[in-house]
Amino acid sequence: MLRRAYRWQRRVASLTALGYFAVFLTLTVEAPGLMTCPGPGGLPTGLVLALVQIPVTWLAVLLYEATAYRLVDPLARRARQSYPAPVHRKGGR
Repeated sequence: MLRRAYRWQRRVASLTALGYFAVFLTLTVEAPGLMTCPGPGGLPTGLVLALVQIPVTWLAVLLYEATAYRLVDPLARRARQSYPAPVHRKGGR
């Protein structure tokens, strides 16, 4: 259960950041006219979309942290409590 929650968490965060970047690259290759036309503030649309990548990446990080706190951490705590603590041997590992 913990492994499944962690896997879901990784996928959602990765797809958020990489999905946006893939859309940006696809637009760059397939629609160069759109990417060079003036956007808000007179900046090229491609530059605006490239700058939006920064908040999208931060959103992915925040999403990762939120899902870790809400889903994965409670499962990890429960798993840790259900198994006894390992007995440490003297002199190393």
